[in-house]
This record gives sequence, structure tokens and C-alpha cells, in this order.
Amino acid sequence: MAEIAPTPTEDTVNLGVLAELIGYHMRRASAVMAGDFSRALEGTGIRQVLFGILSIVDANPGINQGTVGRMLGIQRANMVAPVNEMAERGWIDRQVDPSDRRAFILSLTEAGHAMFRRALARIRAHEANVLRDLSVADRQQLIDLLARIEARAG
Repeated sequence: MAEIAPTPTEDTVNLGVLAELIGYHMRRASAVMAGDFSRALEGTGIRQVLFGILSIVDANPGINQGTVGRMLGIQRANMVAPVNEMAERGWIDRQVDPSDRRAFILSLTEAGHAMFRRALARIRAHEANVLRDLSVADRQQLIDLLARIEARAG
């Protein structure tokens, strides 16, 4: 009579080829980061896309809205809703771009700067928690490796 193997559990299951596929591990790691990011920013009204826009505008006051979208990989039409949302919340100031009257330039308001700082503090704590087992050098190497992959999109 053939011996029946025990039913695999989460501790014993063999991932097969998934164990060697970078994309699988990147997707799983991304899900962990995104889930913890959402928990860390719960109650602030900040989502990843909004924080990305706030971050770029904070570092580049007066930047063209289309440029922000291109830097974040957001299609032009998809930039309208989050920018409108942030303008309604008083975080972003939109002005017509004097060099292209069809476009807007963006700057953070005082409320936008305050929200950005509060969100950034929570995000730094979130990353410190999730990445606590990685050294500073490991974290920089991870950023460098991911940036090399991201560069292929251009």
C-alpha cells in the first residue's frame, strides 16, 4: 500500500518554480508594503498616489501637472481626479501655466505641507517597521536594484 504524504501546510508547501521567480517575490513584497502603508496612513485620507503627488510637488514647487504624472507613471487623464481631490482638501494650489495656458502648475499650500510632513513621518515609521531586518546598506542596495528595473520602463 502506498504511503500517503502529509497534506502541505503553509510551513511545508513547496512553491515550485515560484521560489526562483523574481516577479513573484516582487509582487508579494509589494503587497506587504502596500498593506502596511495603508494601515500606517489610515485616517489621514492619504493614499499612495496622493502621497506620490505631494512628494513630487513638495520637492518641485511650480511643477507642471503633466510632468508630475509622467514621473509617477500616471496617465494625463488620470491625474485630474487626484489633483482635484487635493485642491478641494486645500493641499494643492493650481495655477494656469504661463508657458502653456492649457496646463496647470502645482504648489503645496501650508495645509499641504503640513499633511505631507505628517504622512511622511508615518511612512518613515512604516518602512522602518517593515524593513527592520535590513541594514541601511541593504536598503540602499534594494533601492538601487529596483531603480535599475524601473529604468527599463523608459
